[in-house]
Amino acid sequence: MTPEELRAFCLSFNAAEEDFPFNPETSVFKVLGKMFALTNLGVRPLTVNLKCDPEDAVRLRGEHEGLIIPGWHMNKRHWNTVTVDGELPDRLVRELIEDSYDLVVAGLPRAERLRLDRP
Repeated sequence: MTPEELRAFCLSFNAAEEDFPFNPETSVFKVLGKMFALTNLGVRPLTVNLKCDPEDAVRLRGEHEGLIIPGWHMNKRHWNTVTVDGELPDRLVRELIEDSYDLVVAGLPRAERLRLDRP
């Protein structure tokens, strides 16, 4: 997955936005103001921090040692840093991004979740 593909996929979700609250290099992808992905698209190897169910986070780290690690500068129970350099299948990376988005949406107040369901 290229940096451009990563950005486009993150922005393909309903109400997703890219923000730069930390510095001009760090892209933060949010849904209704809540972060679901964080990356520096200009760094190699390309990595992205993604929210993850705690049990899945541990399992994924074990299955993909060195490619999925505890979230750098994040709550390590709920976030993973995923290396997006081609060693992991793009399909898996897309699933992890979608799972992160879904977890964040699930934590939104009901009224905001309903707003996302409207066309």
